[in-house]
Amino acid sequence: MNYIYAFLFAGFACAVAQVILDNTKLTPGHITSIYTGVGAFLSFLGVYDNLIAKFGAGATVLISNFGHMLYSSAIQGFHEEGLLGIFSGMLCKSSLAITSAICFSFIVALIFNPKD
Repeated sequence: MNYIYAFLFAGFACAVAQVILDNTKLTPGHITSIYTGVGAFLSFLGVYDNLIAKFGAGATVLISNFGHMLYSSAIQGFHEEGLLGIFSGMLCKSSLAITSAICFSFIVALIFNPKD
């Protein structure tokens, strides 16, 4: 049942993004930024942790989880080190994801040729 919940949640979020993309002049970059901001806002409200508990991987594979990670890392840094901890702790949780994306993109770029 966990797989079904994860699939339905992630599918719904992607379907909403596709509807927005098809019916507005927003670009994929705009939608990515919106989803990241929504993830941070839901984390601020305390809702995103409940989404992760309910939908598992369906809520953690979306770009909105990046906003959640940024917000939760910034708050953790603020509690540990004060105001400057916001900046030093912001990328603490998400640095692995960013580094992995860069490394895997480089490997894929070496293997495959781009289309003209």
